[in-house]
Amino acid sequence: MNVKHLLGAVVAALALTSGAQAQQFFRIGTGGTAGTYYPVGGMIANAVSQPGKIIATAQASNGSLANVNAIAGGSMEAGLSQSDVATWAYTGTGAFEGKPKVADLRMIANLYPESIHLVVKKGSGIKSVADLKGKRVALDEPGSGTLINARMVLAAYGVKESDIKPDYIKPNQAGDKLKDGSLDAFFFVGGAPAGAIAELASSGVGIELVPLSGAPSESLRKQNPYFAVDTIAANTYKDVAAVQTLAVGAQLVTSAKVPVETVYEITKAMYNEQTQKTLAAGHAKGKFITKENAVQGVGIPFHPGAEKFYKEAGLLK
Repeated sequence: MNVKHLLGAVVAALALTSGAQAQQFFRIGTGGTAGTYYPVGGMIANAVSQPGKIIATAQASNGSLANVNAIAGGSMEAGLSQSDVATWAYTGTGAFEGKPKVADLRMIANLYPESIHLVVKKGSGIKSVADLKGKRVALDEPGSGTLINARMVLAAYGVKESDIKPDYIKPNQAGDKLKDGSLDAFFFVGGAPAGAIAELASSGVGIELVPLSGAPSESLRKQNPYFAVDTIAANTYKDVAAVQTLAVGAQLVTSAKVPVETVYEITKAMYNEQTQKTLAAGHAKGKFITKENAVQGVGIPFHPGAEKFYKEAGLLK
């Protein structure tokens, strides 16, 4: 055995013996700071960190698409993603049409419903998606799931991107522009209430949410079964009436390359009693993050570590 091989063997042996003590770093891609992924990802990271064993950190990002790509490239161990984006990445369809499949993408948990918000200023006269023609509309940043969904919604209602004056900015910037009158509407996909929208609703400007209902919405749901009918309840945002919309699932995804034991420990920690209390108290969407919801609406294979936990909990056969 030459020196190089000998060194390799020693390193491998050390790695094996120190494996039990080695700290695992677990980086979770979230989203922009004004959305829902960022605070929820932060709560999850805090809850599952085990000093000396697993150090989980939440990192701001451009959202679903960016997180899936970071997992594929190895710069993140996990990330939050819309259910549609995760399914497209794994199957090489939708936004991943013609791109390599992210074959190693694995599910840890389905978390909570993400509502499609179409936000306009109070009294704007915009009552339907079709009314957006000729208007200045923010569709969120490239790399976000919101941008993909916004395009699907516009198309379902017969509105082309060339029919509107599109802007590709985050919801907090869109909120500022709506406030100062340089924008008419913006899309945001995320758990309600979203920070940027709640702020806008209570800032004195006042907002309305445009419903996604009727035949176009129904046909969109039939073609894309990962969409669910959803209602944003009255007063989720200050003085805003209940509105029917569509939702996708927010999911925590990872790579098949992450060790089984690490994902098992993380999944177990997410659903222990203490974490469940923390999540329910920490964010309006936290109460949806239950082990029963974790296995709903899943379009990609579970990571074996997560699967082990759900089998023990009697949720998967």
